[in-house]
Parts: sequence; structure tokens; C-alpha cells
Amino acid sequence: MEHPRRVAVGSDTRHPVADGLAERLEAAGYAVIRCGAVGGADTPWPDAAEQVARLVAQRAAQAGIVCCWTGTGVSIAANKVPGIRAALCADPETARDARRWNDANVLALSLAASTPERAAEIAHAFLETGDVDPAEAANIARVDAMERRYGR
Repeated sequence: MEHPRRVAVGSDTRHPVADGLAERLEAAGYAVIRCGAVGGADTPWPDAAEQVARLVAQRAAQAGIVCCWTGTGVSIAANKVPGIRAALCADPETARDARRWNDANVLALSLAASTPERAAEIAHAFLETGDVDPAEAANIARVDAMERRYGR
């Protein structure tokens, strides 16, 4: 993933974590594409996750961030979109490792288990991590092959 400057951010419900994250990313110079409740009304979590994932899969955004109460639902939903590798992360180190070792392109966050400050810290770790570890290229290719094998 190239260094992301366009980031799609979505949530199923209006919440200080999601709203604060979008604002902090914009203040840091990212072009934020607001999806779901981050850009409007409350949205079912599968729909908010799909909006973000579709933008990333179509390369309209270089990365995505999806939020719901636990982060699990949006992670599952985003991963249904071909080409998406969403990772639920609760700390910056896991977010960096998801990028580096798994080529994750969508970050999932829990609204219940985070604060706006912590969410921004995790998101910045995810977005600022550069290239994938070359030692993981074969494993990432295996995941891509699985996706093709199962018709996704």
C-alpha cells in the first residue's frame, strides 16, 4: 500500500471516537472520505463497512478505517469485499504489524474500547507503516489465492 493520503473512515453510529478520529486525521493532512455515520446518519454496520471497503478496493482511498461497538462486525463485513484485508487492532503495535506482516488495508476499531486519542494513535501507526515485510510476500499471496479459490 502506498503511503495513504486518502482514507475512508466509517462508523455505524455517531460516536466521539469515530468523529474525533476523522477530525484528527484531517488535521494531520489526510483527505478523509466520511462514510456511514461519520458522514451522516446512523448506518447498519455491514453497510458502513462495505462503503469503506468498496472505496479501498476500487482504489478511491489508499486505506480505510471502520468502527462499530466491538469492531468485530465491521471487520467481518469489510473482509467480504474482494481485495480487502481488514484487521481489528486495539493497540499501535498490532496495527503496525497488521500492515507489515498481513498487508492489511483496512483498520477496524472498537468504539467501546477506545478513546478519540487512542483511536488516533492506533490509526496513525497503521497509516504511517510503510512496506510489507518481504518475508511475508508468500503468505500474503496464499491469502490472495484463497480469496480467488472461493470466488471472492
